[in-house]
Amino acid sequence: MTETTPTPQRQVVGVAVIIGSTRPDRNAPSIARWLTAQLARRDDLRVDTIDLADLDLPGVLPAPDDPRALQLTKRIADADAFIVITPEYNHGYPASLKQAIDVPYHEWHAKPVSFVSYGGMSGGIRAVEQLRQVFAELHAVTIRDGVAFPGIRVDANGVADDAHGASAAAKVMLDELIWWALALRAARDIRPYVA
Repeated sequence: MTETTPTPQRQVVGVAVIIGSTRPDRNAPSIARWLTAQLARRDDLRVDTIDLADLDLPGVLPAPDDPRALQLTKRIADADAFIVITPEYNHGYPASLKQAIDVPYHEWHAKPVSFVSYGGMSGGIRAVEQLRQVFAELHAVTIRDGVAFPGIRVDANGVADDAHGASAAAKVMLDELIWWALALRAARDIRPYVA
């Protein structure tokens, strides 16, 4: 009789995709369509897309009991990990994204965040570097590898100019994000994170 090694059960990670731009003429929906196609190739993800343009957060920080704030906070709490889609506007990220990040607080703690950025010659990486500082203050863990699109290299249907390169970058990012999500979820289960 030979022994067989049991196959580990596939764990599913809840990922919230946050579309950070709310401008009327934004390119974020094209980038989101591209990302959705990448996520659909995986069987280890449960995706919640949070489009800030649909959330209608007020211009001033809402009270914690505001229904819009409660809805966003619950969705952030329910996620194991995050992918932030951000443009680069004037070497920074959009105010709408900062507002949405600031509404929850504890719900970000000890969870991983990755980035898909676009815009300008840098592909949005200056905005991402600023966001890394913000998420560090929220006790979130930012993932080293992300995807950056210099200029807008994705068409309205979500097809990237360099489809192979973009898909390869997405796979690396998602593999790292899932690893960190599972590791941090297990750690939080053993010992709740206290900032």
